[in-house]
Amino acid sequence: MSKTMLFSILLGATIQPVAADWTNARCDIYPAGEDHTDVIIPCTFGQRQGYITITRDDGVTHELSPVGDGAGNYRDQHGRTVYRQSGLGDQGQIFRFPDESIFVYWNTDALKPESDEDNWAAPFTTSEYDATTRLRCKAAGDSEFGSCPAGILRMEDNQASIVVQNQLGEQFTINFMTDYVNAANRELEARMEGDTWILEFANGEIWEVPRAAIEGG
Repeated sequence: MSKTMLFSILLGATIQPVAADWTNARCDIYPAGEDHTDVIIPCTFGQRQGYITITRDDGVTHELSPVGDGAGNYRDQHGRTVYRQSGLGDQGQIFRFPDESIFVYWNTDALKPESDEDNWAAPFTTSEYDATTRLRCKAAGDSEFGSCPAGILRMEDNQASIVVQNQLGEQFTINFMTDYVNAANRELEARMEGDTWILEFANGEIWEVPRAAIEGG
């Protein structure tokens, strides 16, 4: 895919399953009542006429059938009640089982090995972007800044579209246009401090984007 085609997609796209019945996904498995998990595995997500199938790489399959007229109410193949929630926005869906919760993410980059000695900005590469970098970023509730990989697509008049992957493996596109700064799939407040854009998001995340990353040179 050319950089021009990729840029056209990023400006307005969100990350979600395509029209096909099945899509590869990432499943984070949380035991009931827990807010931490070490179980992050590949899975597939299928949906047809309201029926959902989640096939996990650990051999577990969930067959969910809609119940009643209320959106998000299901029953699995064992007769248990399951609730679907939309707390992940366009990044995925949450399924609440009696004994666990499954967070299904459409973006699977977090499943790739973390170590990549040849590319410090992985998963972004200069074969798809004009430049790659790591930006200062702080997750909601964190007291210290970390760094997040980013891919940059530059345009004329010092404009750019930058894709950033946060600490959760979610990817968001920020468009730095002449008259505005916006995100393709989330709300933000942007302000310039010196030569750096400060981006503050509704969920508490903060990113810093130097003007040099946008303009190059």
